[in-house]
Amino acid sequence: MDRKQKNRLFNLAGVVVIVFWLILMGLLVKKTHFQGSPAEQGEPTTRTSAIDSSQREWMEIFLKGKKVGYSVNQVSPVGDEHYLIHEEIFLRLHLMDQLSGIHAVTRAVVGADFTLRNFRFTMRSGLVTFRVSGRVEGRDLLLDVGEDRARRTERIPLKRPPVIASGMAQFFKGQPIEVGQSFEFPLFDPSTMSQKQVVVKVAARESVIIHRMEFDAFRLEAEMWGQSLIFWVDETGTVLKEKGFMGLTLVKSSAARAPRDIEGREGEDFYELAAIPVKQKLRHPDRLSYLKVKMEGLDDTPFDTAVLNQGRQHFEGETLVITREKVPEKASYTLPYSEPPEKLTPFLQPEFNIESDDKAMAERVSAIAGQEKKPAIVARRLMAWVYKEVEKRPVISVPSAKEVLKVKQGDCNEHAVLLTALLRASGIPARVCVGLVYSKGRFFYHAWTECFLGEWVSMDGTLDQMPADVTHIKLVQGGLDRQVDIIALIGKLKMEILDFGP
Repeated sequence: MDRKQKNRLFNLAGVVVIVFWLILMGLLVKKTHFQGSPAEQGEPTTRTSAIDSSQREWMEIFLKGKKVGYSVNQVSPVGDEHYLIHEEIFLRLHLMDQLSGIHAVTRAVVGADFTLRNFRFTMRSGLVTFRVSGRVEGRDLLLDVGEDRARRTERIPLKRPPVIASGMAQFFKGQPIEVGQSFEFPLFDPSTMSQKQVVVKVAARESVIIHRMEFDAFRLEAEMWGQSLIFWVDETGTVLKEKGFMGLTLVKSSAARAPRDIEGREGEDFYELAAIPVKQKLRHPDRLSYLKVKMEGLDDTPFDTAVLNQGRQHFEGETLVITREKVPEKASYTLPYSEPPEKLTPFLQPEFNIESDDKAMAERVSAIAGQEKKPAIVARRLMAWVYKEVEKRPVISVPSAKEVLKVKQGDCNEHAVLLTALLRASGIPARVCVGLVYSKGRFFYHAWTECFLGEWVSMDGTLDQMPADVTHIKLVQGGLDRQVDIIALIGKLKMEILDFGP
């Protein structure tokens, strides 16, 4: 494989790490907020046992049988009517011949019934740090993203008072568990700012082996983002084991055992695990004018296929055809875009992790674009700057355009959000896309950008392509709350290259 192909493969790294993080959050049932109640009833019936002293629990995290990290969760009484939840996760992942580490911390104050009062969540990976804090006011959750003067506040309405997920085990400890029961939890995920309903069913009573010891347990089953999750808890409600897809498993441990023997470079490469292999090889994907593929497995998932039939993509049955679009030499407007149609307004505004209204973002756009008024030229300049200035490096974190502009390193997620923010700051409507892209006999999950130049045009700041090559298959468009939809496809989607041409 030549150097260009090696660079392409390395540069694709990114989206699957975010997927890993979301999967892990779902498996741990941590850093999310729950209100528990029997599914057949409309109102919560949360019952918890009082905690009169600090309780700490450890879990080991395995990927395909190899240990990649651990977590520790502590619940402590604060006064007569509150508890402090403190949880930390440590991970070490093997990504494209590099070891990448992550340290995530959640601190939350909850009431006696574990309803959330406030929380703070921090995730660090290398030079990149993501922070979000929140507090409940009435039926709203107020979220503060960032620090000090850069802090942004968003208000999210809640249907029910949220309960910190770390208290879910306490919820089960507070009531008898019987096979056949179901419990419904409105879930809020602070890393994606999204809410979903999760139903947990008590499926069976069976034994489970933990470190060669046998335990009598209840098997709880749930579906999250189209994937099955299984939990084993004992009669006290203590979580013994958690198992999900792609070989991710957590088991109860101890303070002495949990931090030991974490895999290094011999561990599974997570990008390879998530990639979709194909038999047909493409020598120069960037030179193709069209690509025809067969996509199997979509019918067995909740994935919405509507996006597969938009713009340069045409989907019918199981067949998808992607045609390379032409970049308009002249857009339908000049900069500044004075009166954009209402449907384009959302793609010009700042949002969570795309801080296009940041002062530093505007200053960078001015330095790059100068006095140029033609959107197509400005778009190319911005993409070229992102490609040149941002170091290609796997980063395990929630991407933030403002943070990327500061540290100038990251993978496809960081390139995509930064380019999208710069485009919006310049007055060009833009959005993040997530999907698949081909390299070395596989389709890897990847993120890129689309900008509006009278029509939507694909552009990839990681690979320096405008338009992006036809192996870019868009699956979703939008923020992290939409990007989690691809989780339903991992391990289920199969692909076959039917035809391609110059």
